[in-house]
Amino acid sequence: MRGFLRWSSKWWPGTIPLVILWAFAAWTSTGPLESDLAQRTTAALKDTVLDKTKIAVAGRDVTFAADAFSEDGRRSAVASVEAVPGVRLVNDDSRLVPEAKPFTWSAERDVVRVTLGGNAPLPAIKGRLLDAARSSLNGVEVADRMGLARGAPPRFDAAALLLIDQIGKLKDGKITLSDNQVSLSGMARDLGGREAIAAALKNLPEGFSVAANEIKAPPYIFQAYKDPVALTLTLTGYVPDNNVHAALVAAAGRKFFNEKVVDNLKASLGAPSGFFNAVIPALGALSRLSTGTLVVSDREVKLSGDALYEAAAAQIRAALTKDLPRGWQGKQEISVKPAAAPVDATVCQQLFSDLLGKARIRFERGQAVIDPDSAGLLDRLTETAMRCPAANIEIAGHTDADGNEGLNQELSEKRAQAVADYLVRAGLPAERFKATGYGAAQPLASNDTDEGKAQNRRIEFLVR
Repeated sequence: MRGFLRWSSKWWPGTIPLVILWAFAAWTSTGPLESDLAQRTTAALKDTVLDKTKIAVAGRDVTFAADAFSEDGRRSAVASVEAVPGVRLVNDDSRLVPEAKPFTWSAERDVVRVTLGGNAPLPAIKGRLLDAARSSLNGVEVADRMGLARGAPPRFDAAALLLIDQIGKLKDGKITLSDNQVSLSGMARDLGGREAIAAALKNLPEGFSVAANEIKAPPYIFQAYKDPVALTLTLTGYVPDNNVHAALVAAAGRKFFNEKVVDNLKASLGAPSGFFNAVIPALGALSRLSTGTLVVSDREVKLSGDALYEAAAAQIRAALTKDLPRGWQGKQEISVKPAAAPVDATVCQQLFSDLLGKARIRFERGQAVIDPDSAGLLDRLTETAMRCPAANIEIAGHTDADGNEGLNQELSEKRAQAVADYLVRAGLPAERFKATGYGAAQPLASNDTDEGKAQNRRIEFLVR
């Protein structure tokens, strides 16, 4: 016994280095093993659909945490970890992503950015929606406020991608998808945008429908500016179609005898009912101003500027609202330009001749009714007559040679008198004017051509 104790006391100190070597070997080999298991576990999960995945390895035990989007997907992920060679135990900390009821998604646009909110059903779909928004919005900032949730209706991604295409057509507004119901509000960016969005919504996937569409069209604006310095009439804004476009430009050419028409109009959908019948009299009113601006916005007509004399201002104010179609409103800010300096009879005659050399006073065919297109010319003639208050003026009517000579004589007299009456209604004394009809007796050109006949049908102002 005493020998055994002596032997053991000599043996056990030699085991200490062995224990240290074993511990060191175990310590140096565990790190690479855990790292290897972590890499192989991560690789095993690469084809699974998970979010917020975390892998922790202690020895050969793996703790697996992740958000899964279905129970089958969660079980499949756990099984993939368990099947990794070398894994001894799996601690399953995975969970299902919460289900959203209702499942909502939204795209909202303001002056700065587009914000995607609500939920997406999968990370890949969320990324696809973000990429689509950035691609279709041409550099507009896209903010991601989307979460992830279960419960999306079938074909959610197809519906959301179609709605992203529509957000680009808005100036501002919001599109919301709640389960399979679509709601829209806001202002379209361009005329026709509201109609384009409504047409696109007809292509929603099966099962989806529009619960509310409150997209408003931007104001439908037509503008005309009369510049007395540049002698131009500039037309801008929108018209319903090419036919209306051509008709308005032609009407402007007749009404604005002294101005060059600058046509910057564009055809667009969205014109309010009665557009053409509102713009025509409004252009006529503008033609009577020395300078002025006409703005037609939806069903409102605004006219501002300077009339040539007081009676014209009163007539324009009264007629603007009366001549508009039902449901339209007229607003005017009409002042009167300062009276021009008086001139002698010789200058007065020259001014009359210059004006009538640019345009002729028009009448209804075969009648003594003055065409409304001549109102601007008549106001300029009236203003000129006011500048030579001491002069007496003969208003001479002439016709072409077509028809009965006696009827032509009578028509020329009535037309001359109609012009004289216009001047008197403007406030000029009736005794200053003598209306005379000459029928076809004093032609300026041959009556054998339409052009010649047109020159012969005329009114002349002769200062006496």
